[in-house]
Amino acid sequence: MDSVGKTTEGAAAGAAHAIGLLEDVGRSLQSLELPLPLPGSDRVRRDVSGAQAQLRDYVLPRYRSLQAPLLAVVGGSTGAGKSTLVNAIAGHPVTRAGAIRPTTRQPILLHHPEDRAWFADQRILPDLARITAARSGSLPGAASEETGAEARTTHERQVSSLVLLADEAVPRGVAVLDAPDIDSVSDANRMLAGQLLAAADLWLFVTTANRYADAVPWQLLLEAAGRNITVAVVLDRVPPGVDEEVRSDLAGMLEREGLGAARLFTVPESVLDARGMLPEATVAPVRAWLQELAADAAARSAIARRTLSGAVAGLAEKTRVAADAVDAQHAAGERLRQDAANAYGDAVKRTLDATEDGTLLRGEVLARWQDFVGTGEFFRSIESGIGRLRDRIGAFFSGRPAPSVEVENAIETGLQAVIVDAAAKAAEDADGRWRDDPAGRKLLGTDDLSAPSPGFSDTAAAEIRAWQADLLDLIRTEGEDKRFTARMLSFGVNGLGVTLMVVVFATTGGLTGLEVGIAGGTAIAGQKLLEAIFGEDAVRRLAKIARTRLNRRIQSLMDTEADRFLGRLDVLEPSETAAGLRAQAVRLAELAAATADLDPHHEGMEERG
Repeated sequence: MDSVGKTTEGAAAGAAHAIGLLEDVGRSLQSLELPLPLPGSDRVRRDVSGAQAQLRDYVLPRYRSLQAPLLAVVGGSTGAGKSTLVNAIAGHPVTRAGAIRPTTRQPILLHHPEDRAWFADQRILPDLARITAARSGSLPGAASEETGAEARTTHERQVSSLVLLADEAVPRGVAVLDAPDIDSVSDANRMLAGQLLAAADLWLFVTTANRYADAVPWQLLLEAAGRNITVAVVLDRVPPGVDEEVRSDLAGMLEREGLGAARLFTVPESVLDARGMLPEATVAPVRAWLQELAADAAARSAIARRTLSGAVAGLAEKTRVAADAVDAQHAAGERLRQDAANAYGDAVKRTLDATEDGTLLRGEVLARWQDFVGTGEFFRSIESGIGRLRDRIGAFFSGRPAPSVEVENAIETGLQAVIVDAAAKAAEDADGRWRDDPAGRKLLGTDDLSAPSPGFSDTAAAEIRAWQADLLDLIRTEGEDKRFTARMLSFGVNGLGVTLMVVVFATTGGLTGLEVGIAGGTAIAGQKLLEAIFGEDAVRRLAKIARTRLNRRIQSLMDTEADRFLGRLDVLEPSETAAGLRAQAVRLAELAAATADLDPHHEGMEERG
């Protein structure tokens, strides 16, 4: 393969690689969500949306076709004379200026007939439908007798389309697009104006002698400076005798704002002819400049590369800022996550403390445990299985549950109350912390999470009963050795299970006075009984397993409650999103630098037109 072939093949591969990167960035930005209302997040969302539009409308199409004609968008404020200038460039009326603002019309793209193929398809501005117009007949957007409602409907339809008007007066290689007012009272017009300017290779910015310092135009001019876009400023309606003064002042402003290279044209205040046309001589310099560009392929290519490079560099910066915004969202989410985790972590600690400091052996549990021990069942069962059987039969006919069951029920009720109370405090705490944070308020919306979830009390009771069943299974499993069977039958699995529960809770750290003597002493007696049946090591192991399983169930209950809050953070981007965006931003910056040096004769793309 000769050197030219290798160069062309390499350029095509490079172009394909660059387009692949741009498409990847487009997908990343399209899927990006910044749900939390953080300072600056609205601006980032708008910038991301604008970057996506510019990628679709301009960057990808221009990168694929550097040899396409330049698109010069004529923009400016309301009443600046944009349409009048476009007519003057064409040399005859092609669009109509309106006295009533906003003018209800479609944007019109003037092009040389031989350049039609570059604009007839959806290569640029793919969201705008194409309408082909002829020079003869009524002008697109011509005034007509419409009601206000009809005009609004027509306008909504028109701003979603682009009128293509072939005209030999427009030099081949440069197309001119008449955009809506940048400060239009119509939201749709302003948005479309921004979209069209973002898709331009160069701007023809029209202002007037008495409005050139207005803030709105300068916002866009500064954006143009940041994008390195080629700008020509047309200073319209300059009164006689002040041309030099006004021109000098505007030139100084452009220089100070980084737009010193912008071409500056002045159009003197003139009387329009019967067709609404300016005297040809007043706009001759503008027409001549466009014709010079059209005749100079190298100059057109330089403008396209410069604008494209600036757009890609701007895209790189917006992508980096988007990565920072994702990090900020994660930081806010982490604060909220920690608030909820701390609230429910405290709830787990309070509950576990209550199971370790003797709290559960007060009140009803203590009374039922005392009944179980004091009635003699506990110690009579040691003497004979017959006595135990007799007590069971008596309890059956009296309709009373066995004392061991009453202890078990009291433990369930007491532990349930502790868990529910802890969950209620956690819910109130987490809800309060989130509502103090704008991001948390956004995620909560109108939902009230300041109380435990519906049915939580029943769920907690079910978990406690499941834990108690675990203990009975532990007792049965430990007693499978036949040597223990007879002794176990004397006490019953339920009685031994209740005794193990009391042993688990009776560390007596929070008991005082008589409670220590009653609960602590009888718990020691129960522990001695368990040790006599299973052995000291086995009892320690059983108590440890029982506590571990209880802790696990309590943790699971609180985790489920915390998920009511934490699950709302799932709307945040994955943690790796920011790193991916930063990596893309670096590659975009490299592409921007390389784009400025692209050779249009080796771009590897098929030329049309």
